[in-house]
Amino acid sequence: MRKSLIVGNWKMNKTIQEALKAVKALKNEIADVTDIEILICPSFTSLYIINNEIKNSNINLGAQNIFWETKGSFTGEVSPIMIKNVGCSYVLIGHSERRQYFYETNKTANKKIKAALLAGLIPIVCVGETLREKKENMTFKIIKKQIKQNLVGLAIGDASSVVIAYEPIWAIGTGKTPTSNQIEEIHFFIRKIYDEMYKNVAEKVRIIYGGSINSDNISEFMKKSNIDGGLVGSASLETKVFSRIIKYSRF
Repeated sequence: MRKSLIVGNWKMNKTIQEALKAVKALKNEIADVTDIEILICPSFTSLYIINNEIKNSNINLGAQNIFWETKGSFTGEVSPIMIKNVGCSYVLIGHSERRQYFYETNKTANKKIKAALLAGLIPIVCVGETLREKKENMTFKIIKKQIKQNLVGLAIGDASSVVIAYEPIWAIGTGKTPTSNQIEEIHFFIRKIYDEMYKNVAEKVRIIYGGSINSDNISEFMKKSNIDGGLVGSASLETKVFSRIIKYSRF
């Protein structure tokens, strides 16, 4: 049985003080949640202090990005070892904003995935199509290419621990979302690709959805058998809203 995973991606928001205030409030709001794995991904500057705050709680810590080298002359980058050392257990890789603004590719995502796994981090690998690709009926072709190129060279054991986040780029922060049936269809497709690449692994892999998730639509998504959670952006910045998303089954 795959345990559902709800991820709060805070992106480039919240100072250290704001992040600490938010996580203290969140910790109280969701202290009794045991059936969902909860993860927050703050900015690098807040990771250390938040890790101290969430110790002995049900909240896990993740980073929003890494570099693929462990150390060296790479000004401005942060290594997987540094992220692990500060208390992270997860890392987002290949988010559409990283691809759009910083020209990341499937090739660089693959290098980061391998580096993350080597450091003992669980990669959350983001895939998804643009609005143009959707209109040109390229969704499945694009996603298949991303999965295959992002995971190339991974052993079965490593591939089974990866989390895939399907985030249609046209739905991120726009308020537009596919229907739960459309998302389920794509998640099933991703699982099928996994089965082609790694036998007997597909049913173990968690596939989560990201793209304008809110407290009103999360319940419908989570009813589907292949949707294992959510990658939540702006809605995770408000503690009350994010806690309602986490506790979706109670409303």
